[in-house]
Amino acid sequence: MTKEDFWTSVENIIADGFRLEGLEKLEYYADKFIRNQLIYKRFSPFEQHGCADGGVIHVVASLLSGAEVGTDKLTASEGSFKREQQCGKIQENRIELWSKKNSYWIDNVDETISKTFGSYIAEGGEARVYDHGNTIIKTIGLDYFVQPVLALDRISLHNAYFPETKMTVLGFGRTSDGDFKIIVEQTFIQGERMEDAEIDKYAKSLGFNLINSKNWTYATPEIYLSDLHDENVIKSKKGNIFVVDCDIRINTPELKCGGVRSLTNEVYFL
Repeated sequence: MTKEDFWTSVENIIADGFRLEGLEKLEYYADKFIRNQLIYKRFSPFEQHGCADGGVIHVVASLLSGAEVGTDKLTASEGSFKREQQCGKIQENRIELWSKKNSYWIDNVDETISKTFGSYIAEGGEARVYDHGNTIIKTIGLDYFVQPVLALDRISLHNAYFPETKMTVLGFGRTSDGDFKIIVEQTFIQGERMEDAEIDKYAKSLGFNLINSKNWTYATPEIYLSDLHDENVIKSKKGNIFVVDCDIRINTPELKCGGVRSLTNEVYFL
């Protein structure tokens, strides 16, 4: 199967409204992806493993949001933020329809999550956090990313680079205000906050260079890593360091941090 054949198949599944045959085919593609028989060149091999670690729901949603949006559906000028928003809404709608067909969707998500999993305990710039015993549940918005495909990339990359605190996607939903949310589960880590100097040393030990200390941004030519402050990086009693949250992206030239990668949708089958 060629790249063109694969994406035409995915686009036909979307256009057909996710009928049973299409749902089964998406499960087949996800299985091939997880077995490394479907190679998604957007990611390096171990980043693809990070995507697979997010679970089948995460893999399928990543592929659905990665499918191209026809230019006939976009009215805003190319390169504009409005066009990016239009792409994001189309990706949201794809994931919502697919999720509802599979019972992965939750309406009034914040109220429902607190009743289903546990009490609300914290909120950051893009996520609300709920207690679930040995794990936490997060509802992640698109504030930083606009398009679901980029928010899902963030989960794949987090799982690849910080596997000790990997996130598993449980489903999707909207708040009562209509805001799209990704629902994930993550291991709860107890520890203490770290000083900026300690975090800086840790990030550099991983090969990242400091770009901007004001927003805790680091980068390699491959990966952009930001929001690495003392609430998102903790140290356990044994001295182990855990990144529990961060803004991590494929480092493209558009981010102006020395990035060399592109957001390709190239695929091939082994």
